[in-house]
Amino acid sequence: MQKWIMSGLLGVAFIMAIVLIFTLPGKEEVAKEAKPTMPEITLSADQAQATIKANCISCHGDQLQGNVGPNLQKIGTTLSADQLYGIIKKGRGQMPTFQDKLKDEEIANVALWLAEQK
Repeated sequence: MQKWIMSGLLGVAFIMAIVLIFTLPGKEEVAKEAKPTMPEITLSADQAQATIKANCISCHGDQLQGNVGPNLQKIGTTLSADQLYGIIKKGRGQMPTFQDKLKDEEIANVALWLAEQK
């Protein structure tokens, strides 16, 4: 009797393993989800500053000097536009995600503008 129970459990585990192998995403899919790709746009400083005033100054300060969030006045010396885009889009630490609040082009514009702050 115990052999039949153990055989049944082993069979169920084997079937579950096969199902997981074919349904879990591969490395390429996980890598695409982990690092968002920034769309190619032309920087519009006025639009970037307007987006920042509407969304960022409550945490980063009106001069981006830092408040609850870090100082962004010279963020371009340490982070690239692609890195900033990923952080703004997906969030990181206490930084919330903005992928549902801003369009990809708006996020890219802000990232490009911030990357120029050196």
